[in-house]
Amino acid sequence: MPEAALEVEPDDATLAARVRDGDVRAYEQLVVRYQGQMFRLASRILADRAEAEDIVQEVFLTAWRRIGQLQDDGAFAGWLYRMTTNRCLNLLRSRQLPADVDPDATESPRTETQPEHAVQVNSQLEALTVALQQLTPEQRACWLLREVHGRSYEEIGEIVGANATAVRGRIARARAQLAEVMKPWR
Repeated sequence: MPEAALEVEPDDATLAARVRDGDVRAYEQLVVRYQGQMFRLASRILADRAEAEDIVQEVFLTAWRRIGQLQDDGAFAGWLYRMTTNRCLNLLRSRQLPADVDPDATESPRTETQPEHAVQVNSQLEALTVALQQLTPEQRACWLLREVHGRSYEEIGEIVGANATAVRGRIARARAQLAEVMKPWR
């Protein structure tokens, strides 16, 4: 086989360092590598494909502009996850009506949403939020990192300071407890 066929893709740290030096192609590789993951995360949080696309575009633009602020080039993926999550949460907060607005007199900007469905989804999300609060902080952190952020057991262990076996146990207990609490919503 020719040597070029055996070429290995550079890791995130190498690509991030190249981006810091102005390498646009290295940045394109990072975008291709992570845009799908960031879109899936944003679309799950926002439940709106168009808004998720906008958020992901903003995140990658911000990453390009602020790559110099990244302390550890190997932490590029985590940096993207944090930026995406924070932007989604900020957007959700901005959707809430100001206290002086009368919701009965204000027309909804999203006329395609069925009120019954919106109420059900909001109720389910509230129930999930309450259920998550009933977990221990360790279980909650492990469950969110695995189920929402798709991190590996080993990565979660490094983040929370536990071995992979302990992480698996925490996630299993969290899943069992959440399944029990969320039974009425199935």
